[in-house]
Amino acid sequence: MTEVPGTSAKSTKRKRAALVAVIAAAAILLTVLVYYALAVKTYTAEHFGITTVRSLVDRNKNGIDDYGDFLSGARADAVNRPTYDGRYWENGYPPDDIGVCADVVWRAFRNAGYSLMKMVDADIASDPKAYPGVTERDDKIDFRRVRNLRVFFDRHAVPLTTDIEKTEEWQPGDIVIFGENKHIGIVSDKRDAFGHAYIIHNGGQRDREENFLVKGSMTVTAHYRFDASVIDNGVLFDWDAADDALLNGQT
Repeated sequence: MTEVPGTSAKSTKRKRAALVAVIAAAAILLTVLVYYALAVKTYTAEHFGITTVRSLVDRNKNGIDDYGDFLSGARADAVNRPTYDGRYWENGYPPDDIGVCADVVWRAFRNAGYSLMKMVDADIASDPKAYPGVTERDDKIDFRRVRNLRVFFDRHAVPLTTDIEKTEEWQPGDIVIFGENKHIGIVSDKRDAFGHAYIIHNGGQRDREENFLVKGSMTVTAHYRFDASVIDNGVLFDWDAADDALLNGQT
């Protein structure tokens, strides 16, 4: 049988084109797999030679420093995944299965033994002019407003960098605010492959502990560390039986 001139060459070209396509597809798949692996794998500070900062204070005397308690309290809220709902509550505290971004913060503070409701209310009472967002003082909601938390932490917490590339300065239990007082969260002890800290927050999203500094749509506008060892004791209020009663709807 006589071969048609050029048929062999065309067949070879088709085979080469198919091989190139297969190699290209394999390269794309490998890239996607590597990206996915880097995206989902988390690291600790030790992986990058970063020393984790510990608080000198253990307010609730449970053997865990304040920063560790802030972290575990925020993480408990993330694991619980409360429904995003910012309604007003007569007792001040929404139940644990409901909340917004600011609720992550007071729950983190509760876990360390602090009543953020009392602290913010007392601070507003002591200097109302410092809180331009408060037109009528209401202790049952003021501590759940990011704009008020911004003022409170500006006045009493240690201000830190907003540069996310200074990875060693982002420590577990830190507080971070995004946008023009639009959102707030707690810094995690998890990090991405480049050392960026994860953020524990509630914006109604599926993953409440995520790489939000890098992948989030909001700019970091404030970053704090609540170091009770350098704060006047008059500013600090303990979480007590009265707070429990409010939380449980007993008052």
